[in-house]
Amino acid sequence: MPSSLPAHDVADLSLADLGHQRIAWADSNMPVLQSIRERFAKERPLEGVIAAACLHVTTETANLLRTLKAGGALVLACASNPLSTQDDVAASLVRDEGISTWAVRGEDTETYFAHIDAVLDLHPTMTMDDGCDLVSRLHQQRPSQVPEVIAGTEETTTGVIRLRAMAADGALSFPVVAVNEAKTKHLFDNRYGTGQSTVDGILRATNILLAGRHVVVAGYGWVGRGIASRFRGMGAQVAITEVDPIPAIEALMDGFAVMNGADAARWGEVFITATGNLNVFRREHFPHMRDGAILANSGHFDAEIELRALAELASGRIREVRQNVQEYDLGDRKLYVVAEGRLVNLSAAEGHPAAVMDMSFANQALGAEFVAKHHAELRSQVYPVPEAIDREVARLKLDALGIGIDTMTEEQVKYVTSWQEGT
Repeated sequence: MPSSLPAHDVADLSLADLGHQRIAWADSNMPVLQSIRERFAKERPLEGVIAAACLHVTTETANLLRTLKAGGALVLACASNPLSTQDDVAASLVRDEGISTWAVRGEDTETYFAHIDAVLDLHPTMTMDDGCDLVSRLHQQRPSQVPEVIAGTEETTTGVIRLRAMAADGALSFPVVAVNEAKTKHLFDNRYGTGQSTVDGILRATNILLAGRHVVVAGYGWVGRGIASRFRGMGAQVAITEVDPIPAIEALMDGFAVMNGADAARWGEVFITATGNLNVFRREHFPHMRDGAILANSGHFDAEIELRALAELASGRIREVRQNVQEYDLGDRKLYVVAEGRLVNLSAAEGHPAAVMDMSFANQALGAEFVAKHHAELRSQVYPVPEAIDREVARLKLDALGIGIDTMTEEQVKYVTSWQEGT
């Protein structure tokens, strides 16, 4: 434990013992990140870096931050969502790891951005974002500090969308690696992690029986695929809404019903958004939803359900009926919103299992190492995770699981790298 505490704003430092225990449990399920941390401690590839991490402050994130610190970075942390912070973890980061942390579960919007500002006050040289709030605020509110930043990484789909928009506008002023786009991230974290943890969050909040329920999933990207498959696995009847004809056909051929939002509003009993867009379920849909319908969001921001319109339709008749469940009384029917429409798997549960985040945060750590070494060669744009890093993460995960795979023979390598061979 550090002899003196770093700058921080957390809910209760007395929770640190519990946080320390839970961080260690998560770490035992993150062998890839463990191996990277051991190497980082020897090689110190992040020496001199001031890393600002605007991420969900969870047990898994704590182990990523410990890895960055082992690599030589001065680590600063703040929350990327007001309801995703685990207060015991934040306390342990401060007390046990000496990591400056500004994060309090349930913080209001003003405090949320004040915490981001507290991180920026310490002049980071690398950003690590989950949703692009840190990078966006840096560019908009503190342009004089932007040249101090050598590069960044981004964890989530929503953040990558925002960063690409910044790059297209010529507003992005340093290179960012899109960790979200790594195959070992979106194929596993987005699909299996979000799929399982979304079920977990909704069940913790509502305790409903899923078997036989009509569940509508808005969006059939990797997150939507994972959610749909897991709810079907629990016995639910699942329908997909989409705006893109290609994933819509894919959903159909995967065995799901596909319908438009208007039809889905009448059919569904549970509605889950996973699009990264806004007002997916909105004013026109709510009057057609059945009494008792449940709405939840698995997208990064609380914009996918048009809550302002729902509140207007309820004429202020809103009350909390269970922890993380709000009832909106529309007069002839009652609709229920889980976790205020925020990221349900982190707001009403604990987020992804550590075994999945092991790969995602391995990509973050190796992405940070990559940009620390190569930032001078990169332009101010969004870059994919280098394929070599992606494959290394997969290799390390298989090794940790004790699974061996084949390698190609010389004859096979020659065959797949030549054009002369035919039928």
